[in-house]
Amino acid sequence: MPLRPAPVSATPTGRDDAGSLAGDAGVMATVVAAARAAAVSRGLINDPFAAPLMHKVGLQFCIRMADGDLDISGLGKDGGFPRLAEFSAARTHYFDVFFTDAARGGIRQAVILGAGLDTRAYRLWWPPETTVYEVDHPHVVDFKTATMRTWGATPSVDRRAVGVDLRGDWPQALRRVGFDVAAPTVWVLEGLLVWQLASDAQNRLLDGVTELSAAGSRLAADHAVPPSRPQAVHQQSLVDGWRRRGLSVTGPGPIYSGEHTDVVRHLTESGWTTSDSGIAQVFAAARLPRLSERELDGALAAIRYLAASRN
Repeated sequence: MPLRPAPVSATPTGRDDAGSLAGDAGVMATVVAAARAAAVSRGLINDPFAAPLMHKVGLQFCIRMADGDLDISGLGKDGGFPRLAEFSAARTHYFDVFFTDAARGGIRQAVILGAGLDTRAYRLWWPPETTVYEVDHPHVVDFKTATMRTWGATPSVDRRAVGVDLRGDWPQALRRVGFDVAAPTVWVLEGLLVWQLASDAQNRLLDGVTELSAAGSRLAADHAVPPSRPQAVHQQSLVDGWRRRGLSVTGPGPIYSGEHTDVVRHLTESGWTTSDSGIAQVFAAARLPRLSERELDGALAAIRYLAASRN
């Protein structure tokens, strides 16, 4: 696999090319992947595909982030999260470990909702007989699938890509490609409940997960704690900053800035047993330096990490 593919144009020229990742839903996948690549460049996590995918997309702002040439934590209040590389490493570690623990616990069916440019189906260890379903917008799924195939990268698991808008009938789309509703499933929702979905869409998504979850299923997600005003203010300034630096984000942008409903309460009332961790605990689990009181203020403090199981 080439480690530094040549950048491509960020101007959309076709339905499935890299340009379609330059705006709206695709921009979140691209920025999150750039943050992950920044963590790789610092030696905090191991993801050999993160930086090459950034270069393939071709967005210079994200490429500079991925290569460590631009630390957006130093760009002012609208720049991003403090210690972005460490934040991405902590979050990646949390979800990687969750998948690994579920696999060791005997679960052989995994679903990543809003998979973006993450490559867990390629880079993680998976037991034999495991199936991983990656669900995201069709243009995100198509771009990643085609790019990895071009590089000759082979999934380490039975990977099944599902291109569907998560506001639509994604449960039916899962069933069509072989999802077994009778088997326990491990679910990961990374980023979706923090910034991308309004409350009604969020609740429909969680209800869909519950409906498809047999006894023994597990779920992990990061989510915003209501009231989420600090997070909303931060997110809007973040989108505005991205626009000024050349990212093509139309309309209000991909980040939902309204109030979120209580994810923990919603899942508990739906029959899940839940536990919740803060960013400080997630940093400690990843063996990263402690966050200062200033860094724990505002947006970071509004993000929690949920682990749930269904009996």
